[in-house]
Amino acid sequence: MPGARRPHSMDGVRDLLTERAVLGVIATLAVLGLFVMLCRARRVSTSVEDAVMDMLHRMSKASADLREGLTAEAADKATPHLREMLRCVAVGITDSTGSVLSWDGGAADHYELMRGHIEQAIREVHKEHVEHRKLDCDLSGPCPMHSAVIVPLIVESEVAGTLIVVSGVPNKRQIRMAEETARFVSTQLELEVLQKSRQALAQAEVRALRAQISPHFVYNALNTISSLIRTDPVYARELLQEFAEFTRYSFRTDGFFTTLSDELTNIHRYLTIEQARYGARLEVRLRIAPEVLQVVLPFLCLQPLVENAVRHGLAKKPGGGMLTITAEDNGAEALISVEDDGVGMDPERLFEDLKDAHQTGAHVGLGNINHRMRAVFGDDYALVVETAPEAGMKIILKVPKYRQGVRPNLTLVAPRVEETGEQAVLRA
Repeated sequence: MPGARRPHSMDGVRDLLTERAVLGVIATLAVLGLFVMLCRARRVSTSVEDAVMDMLHRMSKASADLREGLTAEAADKATPHLREMLRCVAVGITDSTGSVLSWDGGAADHYELMRGHIEQAIREVHKEHVEHRKLDCDLSGPCPMHSAVIVPLIVESEVAGTLIVVSGVPNKRQIRMAEETARFVSTQLELEVLQKSRQALAQAEVRALRAQISPHFVYNALNTISSLIRTDPVYARELLQEFAEFTRYSFRTDGFFTTLSDELTNIHRYLTIEQARYGARLEVRLRIAPEVLQVVLPFLCLQPLVENAVRHGLAKKPGGGMLTITAEDNGAEALISVEDDGVGMDPERLFEDLKDAHQTGAHVGLGNINHRMRAVFGDDYALVVETAPEAGMKIILKVPKYRQGVRPNLTLVAPRVEETGEQAVLRA
């Protein structure tokens, strides 16, 4: 059956990111179009194509700088590119109080003379066109400033600051260029805010998964270990060490991603403890291709699926059963599956539960992992679930071997993989 829908919170962020990306493209094209018109009006000696390429290069540079947020450091990096884009005397950026964050170019002493206009642009959320002749400029010689345009920077429906464009000659197109550039800057700042929101959601999702680590597992693990202290103290000590390493990994605070190798190592710890409890009722089979061990996937992406198979699939089956974990090389992807031959469930019921998992809490681990996979890799990487009553359950994940921006943040000791005929067996 196809993967479940994502909770509305992540849907909203993804929709907003898509919307802002489209707006960013529109703003970029608008600035680019006006720039071409400006080049033609000035009859520049270089070709329009060269000017456009230079414009795109500078927009790319400014875009990367603005994604750092509206700080003095980011503004200092962006204003030189913006000034070259606009071919003007100066470009300034202020914060929401009107205080200057960065100024690139001449006429810097005119900032204080325009302070009232800047505050008015912020207060009324409207652009201000300031002519030099109306300022109390006491410069003895010719002033490089003819006029200035002050445009509010709107981020999340609030004024985050202003863009100041100082022109040395009368030019109506410069006003339009200033407006479109301000829209471009605002879009980049909004994308930065949304990216932070997305990261905050990702952190919340990992915390939610940690909360799903069953208190019953913790209690039963400690109970199993305590029962072995007198009869087999060496084995009890080994289990206690596995439990400590399991909790240390599961509750780590850094990193959104991990390697398949590290995830499998932690699963091995979990299963070692569960096998001590269930004994012969829990059989485990691993088929792991060594070439996919370094594939990167979202942190805590597999262990909850294994725990779900043990708790809800095999523990409820008289006599227990077999848990099979497979990781295969599938070209540009790794194909990973977690399968049990336990009690299974009605697929329609599972699908209905997953649709409202974020509200009801049912199968929240499965729903959480499903929309994390989709958020990171795209909708093509939703979980695939195969199940039926009394027929077990199989969950399949596809993970790309490479995706830009996806890399592990923590290096753990990799598990040893021993080739044994048809399957690879994981060892701690």
